[in-house]
Parts: sequence; C-alpha cells; structure tokens
Amino acid sequence: MKQWPADDRPREKCIQQGAETLSNAELLAILIRSGTAKYSALDISKQLLADNGGLLQLGLMTTGALSKHHGMGPAKATTLAAAFQLGARYHEAMLSNDTPVITGPESVANVYGERMRLLRKEVCKVILLNRAHRAFRDINVSIGSISASIVHPREVFKPAIDHLASAIILMHNHPSGELKASRQDIEITKTIHRAGEILDIPLLDHVIIGHSGYLSLREQGHLE
Repeated sequence: MKQWPADDRPREKCIQQGAETLSNAELLAILIRSGTAKYSALDISKQLLADNGGLLQLGLMTTGALSKHHGMGPAKATTLAAAFQLGARYHEAMLSNDTPVITGPESVANVYGERMRLLRKEVCKVILLNRAHRAFRDINVSIGSISASIVHPREVFKPAIDHLASAIILMHNHPSGELKASRQDIEITKTIHRAGEILDIPLLDHVIIGHSGYLSLREQGHLE
C-alpha cells in the first residue's frame, strides 16, 4: 500500500479491510478524492476536522463555507454535503426499519407463506438475516425445480456475503401442496448447513411451504 499515491491509500484500505476500519479523516479523504501540490486528501481531511470542531460541526456547514477551506472547492464541498445528507437519511431509514424479526419457522410462514402458496412453480429462496434476526432481503436461488446442481452453496452464500448477512434461511414451496421433504430437500439442506458452518453464516432452517401449512427441516432433525 505504500506504493500507492497518498490520496489513494484510504481507498485501498477500504477495499482490503472494509469501510468500518477507516477513521473519520480517512472516510472524508475518499470523498475528497484528491489533494493539492503540498497536501494529500488525507491531510486536508484532518485539517477540516480540526478546524471545524469534528464531524458533527462539519456536517452542519454549508457548501459555501466548506468550499472556502484550503484544498476544497465547490465540487468537493458539494460531495461532502451530499454524503452527510445521505448518511442522515440512512439513519432515518434504520430507525424506521419495519423488516420482520424471524423467531422460528412459524414466523417465516407468517411472513412469506401466502405469496409462496400463490406460486405455480417451485421456487427456492434464501432469506438474509441481520444480527437481530431481521429478514432484510429474500432472493430467488432457483425457479422451476430444486436440485443439488442448481441450489449450490455458491448460489446461496454469494448474496449472503455480498449483503453481510449474519445468518440465512432457505425456503421453498411445494405447488402440489404436499408437506413432505424429499430426499433431495434433505441432502441440499445438509450441504448448505455444512457450508454455512465453514463460512460462519449459519443456516438456521429450511422451511417448506405447502397449501395447509409449513414444514421445518430443523424441527425434523435435519440440521443437527
């Protein structure tokens, strides 16, 4: 990383270690992007924070005031103002988050069951959960059939890794309405369960939705 230009080092650190590892000054430097002949973007970011009493006061400044700081200008000031506003809106969205908490297979069926029962084809989904076991996204893994060649660990865990899920649940419907796990359902569940243990993204359950209810493969003893 020492071979990178000074302005690019926070960006490289973000790529390698994640944005959460960066200091406030480093995050600002990524937004500012470039420095001057004498000062790097990181130098300018540190000075911005020092001159204006930290991140909170910096976020309250107008673009006009920001642009007057050495090494800034209207374009960089606008970028910072937009970033602060986006962060505020993200915080509001987090506070108003109404994604469902998954406490067991019954809650999976309550949240997803009705729309899964309306599907005419067999659809397998992976439900992504955060640390509080809130289901923040569900993604189709296969449509039309369930087989080991289609429901492969890489297809299941790629979205989980991309979206930083803390745990997952598999779910699929039986258009016939029958609530019985096939041999292939059980094999897939065990394969995904083993892969989840290796990746530290546990498979909490595999829920089958039928016309009259649901079947939990965890409750059936296939995730032990």
